[in-house]
Amino acid sequence: MLEPLSYWLKAWEYDVTENEATWIALGLILLTTVIIHFILHYGVVRFLRNHMQKSPYLFLQLLSQSRLLSQVVYFIQGILVGLQANLWLWQGKLLNGILAVVQIWTYIYALAALFSILNILLDWCYKKQVATQLPLNGIFQTIKLVASIAVGIFIVSLLIGRSPVILLSGLGAMTAVLMLVFKDPILGLVAGIQLSANNMLKLGDWLEMPKYNADGAVIDVGLTTVKVRNWDNTITTVPTYALISDSFKNWRAMSESGGRRIKRSINIDVTSINFISETEMKKLAKSRLLANYILEKNQEVEQYNQEHNWDLSTALNGRRLTNIGTFRAYLEMFLRNHANIRKDMTIMVRQLAPTEDGVPIEIYCFTNTVVWVEYESIQSDIFDHIFAVVPEFGLRLHQSPSGHDFASISRHLSRGAEKQSLSA
Repeated sequence: MLEPLSYWLKAWEYDVTENEATWIALGLILLTTVIIHFILHYGVVRFLRNHMQKSPYLFLQLLSQSRLLSQVVYFIQGILVGLQANLWLWQGKLLNGILAVVQIWTYIYALAALFSILNILLDWCYKKQVATQLPLNGIFQTIKLVASIAVGIFIVSLLIGRSPVILLSGLGAMTAVLMLVFKDPILGLVAGIQLSANNMLKLGDWLEMPKYNADGAVIDVGLTTVKVRNWDNTITTVPTYALISDSFKNWRAMSESGGRRIKRSINIDVTSINFISETEMKKLAKSRLLANYILEKNQEVEQYNQEHNWDLSTALNGRRLTNIGTFRAYLEMFLRNHANIRKDMTIMVRQLAPTEDGVPIEIYCFTNTVVWVEYESIQSDIFDHIFAVVPEFGLRLHQSPSGHDFASISRHLSRGAEKQSLSA
């Protein structure tokens, strides 16, 4: 295709040889490439970026921050070099070599532009909270992997001068090897689809997986790994497929419900449990929360005893109020009147099976907030109050003997021994 260049050179009274015309053509290609490079990069790209940064649209702002525009310009430059080479150079090894380099160049920058587009879409979806229930990062990583393999096949086929179809047919015999090499990405892709289809996990969820020491918020769902920022600000990476093959706890439903559960027990010393005397009953009846309960319960007990004509001279007959039962009733009414406890969710105070540590009284209710700090503050306030009112019912909390207890016993025994020696 040297005729047009030779024609113009002859028209300008330049008689050149084939080699001279080739060098002139290469010089023109280089000169136009440099000029176009400066015009596009330092003119068009800068102009577009400046305007996109001021745009109110998030997508355009993200586009201005990426390298997509520069990659597209490099792609266009490659195409222009190929067109000029076809226009001004003879058919031969030089032209074929330049066209091969141009094709590889365009493949690489087309792939880079695709990567940039996917990154922009991913950032846009995360910031706009669009389709966050889908494993977008894993899906986009899969697209990048497939595109990279395809571009690699085209480049290899170009270098060896064979059709890509031949390479693809040869890959069929390597299926087992490919399955082994890409086992984790394939399993991760399948797991990501299952997680999104069943709405099992999304960004921001509180994930708890003791097997991997993961307990925190999900910050990334990738093709092969899921990243969890633990509450101590460490990062735990969990294989994506492990979320399908193993069990994990997702606290999202708790967060969406607006109430977080309190389930904690206190242990009552068994030896402190007894029937309430008249004096104790009058004292407890002064409580705003217990007044109606004691009145109604006392009338119910007296009516029951009168109907059965029990001999109440012994505690073995009839019904009586116990301090632990009254304590449970008080705690339930205390929770039902607490400003930070959900009244539309379960509120229960129950007695569990006795153990060597005493009789457990379990408090079961839900706070009206799921914020961790607020939840812990409410729970602590409730149990501060419970610990303080236990003695009012004639009850004692069970506590294993401490060094202070043993020291007190030792001092008591020492004083007893001294008194005996003095009396002797």
